[in-house]
Amino acid sequence: MLETIARATRAAALTASASTGTPEITPLPDAARFALRLRPALAAELGAVAGFPLDLAINRASPGPRRSIQLGPDEWLLIGEAADADAIAAEIAEALGDRFHALVEISHRNVGIAVRGNHAVDVLNAGCPLDLSAAAFPAGFATRTLLGKAEIVLIREDDAPTYRVECWRSFAPYVHGFLLEAARDFHGD
Repeated sequence: MLETIARATRAAALTASASTGTPEITPLPDAARFALRLRPALAAELGAVAGFPLDLAINRASPGPRRSIQLGPDEWLLIGEAADADAIAAEIAEALGDRFHALVEISHRNVGIAVRGNHAVDVLNAGCPLDLSAAAFPAGFATRTLLGKAEIVLIREDDAPTYRVECWRSFAPYVHGFLLEAARDFHGD
């Protein structure tokens, strides 16, 4: 495993301010994020690694402080506490040992944005072509999709409704601005 001597600090991709009213659009705090590629049979055998459940259906997200999002048959997005990044990497390396896998830390690449409250679905559907109704996209569902011109990972957190939008850092100002602009149509409702 690559040894990290010192971590670079980075400026926030978005300001901490949230939209006022509902729906609420809020940048989320930094998090430890990893892309994990692993054979499905090994994932089924392990069930979980370092507190991250792997035995999920495709396009499902686990709850909790260590979240797994299964994006494909052999692909997971893992999200944990930012301060735990080194510990998570070490725990996964220890658990998987010399078994064939790929683990890449992408904490620096992604940014999270919460979209919650009344009209959250309408705001997201201003740029996302999916049916996000509770019947079609209930709590615990997740998928890779588009919002306007940016690729995102969209996670339905709960029935409130609360959504988590994960996007690349370079697209974060665009995605955040898009969501804020779409939300303007619904403030005061």
